[in-house]
Amino acid sequence: MERKITKQVCVGGVPVGGGARIPVQSMTNTDTRDAAATAAQIRRLAEAGCDIVRLTVPDAEAAESFREIRRLVPDVPLVADIHFDYRLAVMCADYGVDKIRINPGNIGSEDGVRQVAEACLARHIPVRIGVNGGSLGKPLLAKYGSPTPQALYESAMGHIALLNRFGFDDIVISVKSSSVTATAEACRFVSENCEYPLHIGVTEAGTRRMGIIKNAAALGALITSGIGDTVRVSLTDDPVEEVYAARDILMALGCPGHTGMDIVSCPTCGRTGIDLCSLVAGFEKAVRDEGLASLDIKVAIMGCVVNGPGEAREADVGIAGGRGEALLFAKGEIIRKVPEDGITAALIDYIKDNFVK
Repeated sequence: MERKITKQVCVGGVPVGGGARIPVQSMTNTDTRDAAATAAQIRRLAEAGCDIVRLTVPDAEAAESFREIRRLVPDVPLVADIHFDYRLAVMCADYGVDKIRINPGNIGSEDGVRQVAEACLARHIPVRIGVNGGSLGKPLLAKYGSPTPQALYESAMGHIALLNRFGFDDIVISVKSSSVTATAEACRFVSENCEYPLHIGVTEAGTRRMGIIKNAAALGALITSGIGDTVRVSLTDDPVEEVYAARDILMALGCPGHTGMDIVSCPTCGRTGIDLCSLVAGFEKAVRDEGLASLDIKVAIMGCVVNGPGEAREADVGIAGGRGEALLFAKGEIIRKVPEDGITAALIDYIKDNFVK
């Protein structure tokens, strides 16, 4: 997949843009003033595969707490999410933040932006310009009537020009909407007209089901067009689920550096002789519980022998279901029969014996 090569910035030790592997991001939903709880959630996110973690800093107490959070998790790149008060960004720059996210629709005066730029420039901290459809400035809403893709794009370009005026160029851009098509179109406008790395995803996407659908649609359209340097899958859910979803989407798109277990299973029909839906759900949980999800292998779980052997021939291991039992395959070769209640254990044991070093 050919990607647009953008300017590269570094968030902690993680490169963003310039053709680097696409990092996964998420955001804590704890009270940032509670340093211990927030640090614990950051560690959970990192263990799930999150590369960069953002946390909200709504006031000075949260900014002071950030200093302790930084001490508790020194090795995870952290982003301070700042709205309304530029002074909080300056405080977090002093306390060891790896990136600042500001929203041009509500950050305040140009002098405040200048002070953020100067603080970040002195410490080599990149800034993400985060434009959201729900928080555009009043002049742009008056001009376009609604948060159109053009309005999102114009807001981002105006804020880039402002940061550039203060000699600042380590910029990441996001232009997000709750609309898949508006998000994708706004990102294309930005990609066509500047070289800064793009943080992509659909904001306010909803609960796990629709949120993943919306984000997969937008990320798929953009990444297959070569657009996108880092991603967040926003969900009304545990933030760890955002990380799992983002990793799965990037793996499905074949993005370099994002590999893992590819589980293929049939949609079921009248030929299905086993409880395939429960079986696949249980196998996915077992894979995660056993720490096997990162293995770069293909596993086929099929409900009958019509498609089963064909899929299993291409898979590293798989099963084809029968009445109350299944055939265990590896690279198309039959290994043995297993009873229905032993399928998951047989697959897990085979994977551990053959693919875990």
